[in-house]
Amino acid sequence: MLFQNPAQAYRRVDLDARIEASTGEKLTLICLEEAISALAQALLALERGRDRSPTEPLSRAHGIAMWLARSVAPQNPLYGPMTQFYGGLAAAIARNMQQASLEELAQVREDFADLLAAAKAV
Repeated sequence: MLFQNPAQAYRRVDLDARIEASTGEKLTLICLEEAISALAQALLALERGRDRSPTEPLSRAHGIAMWLARSVAPQNPLYGPMTQFYGGLAAAIARNMQQASLEELAQVREDFADLLAAAKAV
C-alpha cells in the first residue's frame, strides 16, 4: 500500500527511523509533531472544500492522542491532568471524524502546538 505513494513511503520510513532511535521524551516530541502534522493535513483538506471528513489524517492524529494519553507515567505528578488533556484532544478529534469543524480542529492543533513548544522549552 505504501508503494502507491512514494512520498508517503519515504515519510513513513523516516518516521520509523526517528522512532527507533528515540526514547521517552524524544518519542513524545515526535508524537506531538506528528499529531500537529496530521491535523494540518486535515485542515488543508477541509479548506480545499472536501465534502467529507479527512479520515486518514484524523485517524492518525486520534491514534497519537490515544497513545499519549495511555503513555503518561502513573508516577508523573501531572498524570491526571495530562491524561485528561490528551483524552480530551482524542475525543475532539473523534467527533471531527464524523462531522469536521475547521475551528475545533484548528484549536486542537494549537493545543498540541502549545504543548510541543512547552516540552521543547524544558
